Amino acid sequence: MSPTLIKLAGWLPAVIIPAATIIQLATIFKDRSTQGVSWLTWFLFGVANIGLYIYTEKYSALQSIVGLLGSAALDFLIAGLALASFGVSEDSTQST
Repeated sequence: MSPTLIKLAGWLPAVIIPAATIIQLATIFKDRSTQGVSWLTWFLFGVANIGLYIYTEKYSALQSIVGLLGSAALDFLIAGLALASFGVSEDSTQST
């Protein structure tokens, strides 16, 4: 495989993973609510990103730092917001 293709393949997750996470954060702040957001899911995404960062052993590669550690930090932010029920009123959490 060509080195250019390998380098491009390394940048894909470094762009796509944080972009997907930022889309979720933007939705939370646009709606001013975490209703329907699973804190456990985003917490586990964060743990998985840290695990993958350790597994790849590319500790100084910008792709790994941005794509995995940066995303993990954002994942934990989303989990924290969801756990704190950011923007969710008590009325919307009670069953009818």
